[in-house]
Amino acid sequence: MRLVSFEHEGRASYGLVCDGGIVDAGLRLGERYADLKAVIAAGALDELRALESTAPDLGMADVAHLPIIPNAEKILCVGINYLGHIKETGREPPEYPVLFTRFADSFVGHGQAIVRPAVSTDLDYEGELAVVIGKPAWHVSRERALEHVAGYTCCNEGSIRDFQFHTIQFTAGKNFYRSGSLGPWLLTADEQPDPGQFHLQTRINGDVLQDAPVSDLCFDIPQLIEYCSIWTPLGTGDIIVTGTPGGVGRVRKPPIWMKPGDTVEIDIRGLGTLRNSIIDESTD
Repeated sequence: MRLVSFEHEGRASYGLVCDGGIVDAGLRLGERYADLKAVIAAGALDELRALESTAPDLGMADVAHLPIIPNAEKILCVGINYLGHIKETGREPPEYPVLFTRFADSFVGHGQAIVRPAVSTDLDYEGELAVVIGKPAWHVSRERALEHVAGYTCCNEGSIRDFQFHTIQFTAGKNFYRSGSLGPWLLTADEQPDPGQFHLQTRINGDVLQDAPVSDLCFDIPQLIEYCSIWTPLGTGDIIVTGTPGGVGRVRKPPIWMKPGDTVEIDIRGLGTLRNSIIDESTD
């Protein structure tokens, strides 16, 4: 299934994508499940699956897409995790995953504008595969890790590079308000038992800037879930953003930054295409 979170006429809801539109599951299940995270936590995906033959209530263009899990409690991001990206940064492969966190309000949904902050023009693109946890994971082995995955989505993990390198900690440069995106939907894990089969491409205005198989990860998804679940309980709706391939804007000569007027696409073959425009922050 392809599941979405969205707003329509001021009302937040969720549903499933089918036949080019959206079945508004919130209209039917909202009294029991307030949002998509609640559906997953209740183990009620079959109730959404039962709506697959229902005619769409809304067109994709009729809604304002939200990040897949707007109320994620934890968003864990992995740095320098594609072998190609490690090579272009001149580093050695890390011994352990390089982790940092993002706040939920640093992301927008599919079709919404990513905001370039007023204090910097160094807004870099980072196409990534994101993993949404479906079943709580605490001290989970890599052999059992994928049993805890609800599904997958695309991420543009937009980074404000000058702020990122102000100190050895990434927090500021990785958490500017509405500087990244998640979407267009959650593809449930049963649709792709092996996430290493995905292939990721990042495009700006149609130009391909990143192109790599997810199998190029230094630490694959089961390893990441195992490692993260050693030190923090992963809950339903938590998100692991798994890293970006080589080709980021910062290492290019001259650098390529996302700028107002650009259309940026994160296309993961077999999953979907996350598309966003770029606008400048309004300081009025």
